[in-house]
Amino acid sequence: MDREVKGKVVVVTGAANGLGLAMVTSFLNQGVKLAILLDMDEQKGKESLTNLKQKFESDRAVFYKCDVLKDLDQIFETIKNNHKHIDILVNNAGVLDEGNLKRTMDINSMAVMEWTVKFYKDMSLANGGKGGTIINVSSIFGYRITPFIPYYHASKYAVLGFSKSMGHEKNFKKFGVRVVTLCPGLTHTNLTANPNAWEDLLDEFVEDLQSNYDWQDPSAIGDGTVEIFREADSGSAWVVEGSRPAEKIEF
Repeated sequence: MDREVKGKVVVVTGAANGLGLAMVTSFLNQGVKLAILLDMDEQKGKESLTNLKQKFESDRAVFYKCDVLKDLDQIFETIKNNHKHIDILVNNAGVLDEGNLKRTMDINSMAVMEWTVKFYKDMSLANGGKGGTIINVSSIFGYRITPFIPYYHASKYAVLGFSKSMGHEKNFKKFGVRVVTLCPGLTHTNLTANPNAWEDLLDEFVEDLQSNYDWQDPSAIGDGTVEIFREADSGSAWVVEGSRPAEKIEF
């Protein structure tokens, strides 16, 4: 399949700031034709879009306000009507909310699955599509275990298992849609700056995060996402940690 970034159209959820914005920036730096930013935070999304338009050609980025739990069908139709073919979908939107199991699973797992299936069917060669790539964001906590964030672990393990199944080589050969998993390490974002863990474990959790992990800036994830797009086979999972190059995870 074509793994050239230049000329592609990419959709990124949770793209107003943090990892998502870093992904968009890296894709634009590497020559995508259009980056479509989706996020619930309209003010921050528009601010980020303005900054991107100042740095890159003004017609290479657009922003749509989007709640991944409610707006899939509407946003999908808007994107298809306005931009036609989508080459890359990055399901990045996520939360760390150990106070709300349903919200955690709905945003981190269910939305990822629903968005994947919707775009997968559109990209599928069997449905007249041109193929494409879907990158689903899990976490290092999607295959490693701590005692502190069971809801988050469950949600990110689900993303990894779902993506490896959807991306199985038999599916790729039949439908032409590559599905891969990105597992970011600890990254300086709003999510990690204000972790919502169980109160009785919060202090110990924060100490563990600060002491036992190689942290990185969002730009490492942005560049790693582009690297994964170029290198990853369907069904594979990759970790980006400590600002090191993306590395395939062997299970």
